[in-house]
Amino acid sequence: MSGTLYGVGLGPGDPELMTLKAHRLISSAEVIAYPAPDTGESFARSIAASTIPLDAREIPIVVPMRVERFPAQEIYDKAAAEIAEVLSAGVDVVTLCEGDPFFYGSFMYLFERLCDRFDIEVVPGVTSLTACAAQLQRPLTSRNDVLTVIPGPLPDAAIEQKIEEAQAVAIMKVGRHLSRLRALLDRMGLLEQAGYVERASLAKQKVHRLIDLDEETAPYFSMILIYKGDEAWTLPPSYSS
Repeated sequence: MSGTLYGVGLGPGDPELMTLKAHRLISSAEVIAYPAPDTGESFARSIAASTIPLDAREIPIVVPMRVERFPAQEIYDKAAAEIAEVLSAGVDVVTLCEGDPFFYGSFMYLFERLCDRFDIEVVPGVTSLTACAAQLQRPLTSRNDVLTVIPGPLPDAAIEQKIEEAQAVAIMKVGRHLSRLRALLDRMGLLEQAGYVERASLAKQKVHRLIDLDEETAPYFSMILIYKGDEAWTLPPSYSS
């Protein structure tokens, strides 16, 4: 009998936002895998750190954090092979994933490599999308409004078209694109309707109206939320932090 691969969503960062199922699986795991940068601490592991058994075997999946492209296929091929060896020995593997495994989650790359050979269970987690909306204290969308999720690195023309077609917008992966995105939203007349959240649920969290933000760049874990539908929550409130 082969082991089962679990893709476990950890939520946006606050360990208390892990689900009970995630906590149960991690606390009883013999083998834990997780994405990790080539320098510094793994964010996924840090969320679950207090839950990981002391005697658990750990498999870091080291993904270089670079602007330029890196050989991601080779990295996930190697990780999948190592995990497959453990699963073939009849041992379960719990793979940690920030947020939700299937919402921009790295686990999907392991899933596509292993799903035809092993049993896999995906455990959903609180997404950064809903976490940011909660911290902004403004609903994402309602009724028949269309919510569009846009990656910040897309070209201005593509982003503008998608925003025009939606009533609610979430722009993710803001990072070094913050200044350009702010200028685009200003040209579209949407700057005052945009809220900004970085590191949602963490101690270093920041929540602002985008128009009040002075920085030119943002951390990777940041998001811009815009609502342009007919409900009363069009404008975010003022924030002091």
